[in-house]
Amino acid sequence: MELYKDINGDSGVLGYEIGDDYIMVQFKTGAIYTYTYLSAGAEKVETMKVLAKSGNGLNSFINRYAKKLYA
Repeated sequence: MELYKDINGDSGVLGYEIGDDYIMVQFKTGAIYTYTYLSAGAEKVETMKVLAKSGNGLNSFINRYAKKLYA
């Protein structure tokens, strides 16, 4: 699991793991959710991958667009 950079210091995300068709996100609560192409759609997963690598905006994106779309 890669540590999430959290550039602004305000994220609930602790880490992530990226695969070809999924992203696994670990939150500071300890919860780990996997968002897949099947569960959330390829476009959302690919956006989450970009945000994860950038260290900014992942938690907000998940809360707005993918909150319950985990596998």
